[in-house]
Amino acid sequence: METVKVTLVKSTIGAKPNQKATAKSLGLDKIGDSIVHADDAVLAGKVKVISHLVKVEKQG
Repeated sequence: METVKVTLVKSTIGAKPNQKATAKSLGLDKIGDSIVHADDAVLAGKVKVISHLVKVEKQG
């Protein structure tokens, strides 16, 4: 299965509460934190909410 690496590259300080909660639910607390998840619809929806705060890389 395809995996995706999501890295928090911008701060959540000025973000809306739902965007902060989405980042937290992914396990992204501080700038530079990364997670690797399976690429599925749930992850795509979460990344769409915080797309301006994260960098997404395909992992093969």
